[in-house]
Amino acid sequence: MLLDPSIFKQTYVEDCEVCCNPIQLTPVFEANELVSFLAEDIEQ
Repeated sequence: MLLDPSIFKQTYVEDCEVCCNPIQLTPVFEANELVSFLAEDIEQ
């Protein structure tokens, strides 16, 4: 997975490479460095 560090905080949905269920991804960057990463299952 490629992340864009030029955007401070971003949220997007991507399908899991293993089970194909949607996952909400929230990476947070400071000074182009990843400081936080959250991945949540949004399958309903």
